[in-house]
Order: sequence, then structure tokens, then C-alpha cells
Amino acid sequence: MITWMQRHKRWLVITIWISTIAFVGAGFVGWGSYEYGKQGGVVAVVGDREVSVEEYQEEYSNLYEQYSKMFGSMFNKELAEQLNLKDVAYKQVIQKNLILSYADSLGLDITNEDIAKELVKYDAFIKDGKFDKETYIKVLSQNRMTPKDFEQSLKRGLLLQKVQTLFDLNPNSTEIENLSKLLFLEDDISIKILTTNDVVVELKDEELKKYWEENKNSYMSEVSYDLELKEIPLMSSNSSDEDITAHYEKFKIDYKHEDGKIKSLEEARDQIIKDLDDKFTKTEALKIYLKVKKDEDKLETSVNYTESKLPFSAENNAKILESKVGEIVKPFLENDKYLIVKLNKKNVSVPLSYEAALDAIKADYEKLLKEKKLNELANTQLKDFTGVDILGVTRESITKIDGLEQQEAAKFLNQLFSSTTKEGIAKLDNKVVLYRINNSKIAEYNKTKDEVVKGTLKQLQEEELMTNLLKRLENTFDIQSSIQEKE
Repeated sequence: MITWMQRHKRWLVITIWISTIAFVGAGFVGWGSYEYGKQGGVVAVVGDREVSVEEYQEEYSNLYEQYSKMFGSMFNKELAEQLNLKDVAYKQVIQKNLILSYADSLGLDITNEDIAKELVKYDAFIKDGKFDKETYIKVLSQNRMTPKDFEQSLKRGLLLQKVQTLFDLNPNSTEIENLSKLLFLEDDISIKILTTNDVVVELKDEELKKYWEENKNSYMSEVSYDLELKEIPLMSSNSSDEDITAHYEKFKIDYKHEDGKIKSLEEARDQIIKDLDDKFTKTEALKIYLKVKKDEDKLETSVNYTESKLPFSAENNAKILESKVGEIVKPFLENDKYLIVKLNKKNVSVPLSYEAALDAIKADYEKLLKEKKLNELANTQLKDFTGVDILGVTRESITKIDGLEQQEAAKFLNQLFSSTTKEGIAKLDNKVVLYRINNSKIAEYNKTKDEVVKGTLKQLQEEELMTNLLKRLENTFDIQSSIQEKE
């Protein structure tokens, strides 16, 4: 994954328009994921524009969020560091300010009216069907922003969009038709699929140990946590009929049948009693929590869990993982009991011994050897292989390739139609496909595909324009930086 992300991180910089529009139209995404220096500082000056620390932080947070959405739980701050994401964010914010400086030179501007029109598009700022200033200020405050900072950010985004409109392209019908014919070429091919099951390898102890020595840092122990905890089982509140009735009258809307109809008092009685017991137990647990904090009470049990084996709900696990060493987490409910947890120690990840990592080493090294041997076999057979003939293959023929899953077929077809040779080898995860192009023909023009082709053509043209524009702007406006980038 790291290799793929390293190879594609430039993609996020090239698609500068996309990230800009996404920010202007999106909700709040946890700004401040990366903190740099003190607020109010300047990280660079581009032309006459100062790039503030806050602007840089915002860029980093939005970039971090993009990667996080793409890769989910696999992505974290350690991976962001390995990818030099701070540098990517810095380059991106410099590029945006080059474009903003260009907008300044053209006399483009964003008015207060433009900003007002944009603000009313945010549902978070709407109350009783219209924009509400108090709600606006409150929401921004909750997200650690001031109206001035938010509106400056909004203004930058809107100005970038205004520059974008200058580069909106509209390919003509001839360009679309010609590209369509090229995109939807038809090939008659012969293929042979080889898999790692077609090769046999031998794992030797000395080779395994050498591989481990060279890759020790790939075999790390899992982070673990030393915890102390105390369980408070659900207690009876001994609720009276009056208590139950009063609770029902106040919260009856919370007690519904599956069809949405509100339950009667008797129908909801058992659940109300449980909820009152829960509330009572929580209050008692908070009293014990305060005593533990004052060292007037003790936690009873010491345990150690690896991060993946923390036994609580995802929400409760997060409370523990986000706590500091020595911190006592407020009581939380888990399986009809409240728990008070103290994080005593976080045991960092360390390289595993050869013996502890042996199973994983064997699996990885066997995969490596098989891939190597599979590639050797493919190269040996390529010139004179006898394969299966498939006629009329296009980029869309993902269901025509027997022996490949649709995702694998899509990868193969992408490599096939990117090839500049008549025969070759397409490498997939644990397979290789030997192919030979026997015949090619230009596809017949299909007008129903115009929108897809037009979108592809516009993207290619706009990326080329953007790349050339940025190169020119770098030579037009002075850039003074206070950050040293990594190569």
C-alpha cells in the first residue's frame, strides 16, 4: 500500500481543483490534524500573498482526510509521515496561492455578497429555514474557527473556482469522435493465464533467516496497553411507580414499536426500569470515579491487551486509545456494566524475534519466491505460448476473460490497451497473463458514449493546462518559504 500511495501522491497535487471544490462544498472534517508552530505565523509568501500557518494546517487536514477516506483504518499518522504528507500539503498550498496571485493580477475578486450566497448553502448554519448568525458563530466555535478565518478560507476557495471557470473546456464533436474510436479499440487476442499454483519453491532455513535480517522492521509486535480497571455491575434503582410514570411522560417518544407507534406505559415498563437502573448506576459509577481520582478508592484488576484485542466497543476502545498515560477514563457502559479504566502504560511496537515472526516470514518469502519464479516462467513461455483465442476484446470486456475475476480482468484490459507491443505479460496479484494481439481495429463511433469520452478528454486537457500554468506562475511570482522540504 505504501508503494502505491508514494507513486500516486502527485495525483492529489495535480487535481488541485477537485480538492478545492470538495473543501468549499463539504462539512467540517476535523481541522487541525497537524499543528505547526504558533497560530498567527506565516509559512511562505507567494507574490503579495502571505500563506498563514492556519491555511497550511487546513490544507494538511483536508489532504489527510482524503487519504483517510480512500484507505480507511489502514491510514494513520505514521503512514502520513512516511509519505511526507506535510510536504505534499505545503506544495499544494503554494500552488493554490500561485493561482490566487494570478487571480489578483487579473483583477478577480470575491465580494461580501458572494460569500453570503455561499454561507446559506451550509445546512449547519440554517435555523428555522434560514441562515442564523448565532448558529453560524456557535458551529464555527465548536470547530475551533472564527468567522473571519472561515470566510477567508471560503473566499480563497471561491476565488480558485472563479479562476477555474477561465479554463473550462468544451471539446468539439470531432475531438470526441476521434478519441472515442481510440478509447474503444477492438482487439483479437490470444492469452494464457499462469498462477502461483503453476510453480513450486523450496524454503531454506538460511534464506529465511537472511530475509528476516534484511526485513526485521517489517515484523513488529503489536502495540499493547497496560490497564487497570474496575467493573460496576448494573444496580437496581428501586424505582417507584411514580418514578416510572414520570420518566415515561417525559421521554415516551423514545419508546416505540417497530412501526413507529409509541408504546403504552405498560408496554414500555421493562425498558423504562432498565433505563432508570442504567441512569442510577452511571451516577454511582461517577462517584466511584471521583474517589479513584482522589485516591480514596482503588481499581481492582490489572490487564494487558494488544490494540486489536481490546474487548470493548469501538467507541469505548477509542476513549482508551485517545487517553494519556496515567489518565483515568470516565465510566463507560459495556455489556450492562460500567467500567472505569486507567491507562498505565503504552507498550510500543518492537521488532519480533525470528521465532515469533517465523510463520509470517515463511508466508511472505514464499510469496516473493513464487512471484519471481512465475515471472521467469512467463518470460520463458511468452515467445511461443499456445493460448485461448478471444475475439473483439474492448476495454469493457471484463466478463469475456475466463479465468479472471472481473477486477482482475479490468486490470488486465487496462494493461493490454496501454501496451505499445503486440505481445507481452500483464502482471496481476498472484497471476500473470501472457497475451498476443492478433488483430486490431478502430471501433465504430458510438454516440451514446459521448459524455464519458467528453469527461475523459476534458480531464486530460485541463490537467495539461494546469501543469503548464503552474510552471509559468512559478517563474512569474516570487516564493519565499520558511519550511525546508524533504526530497
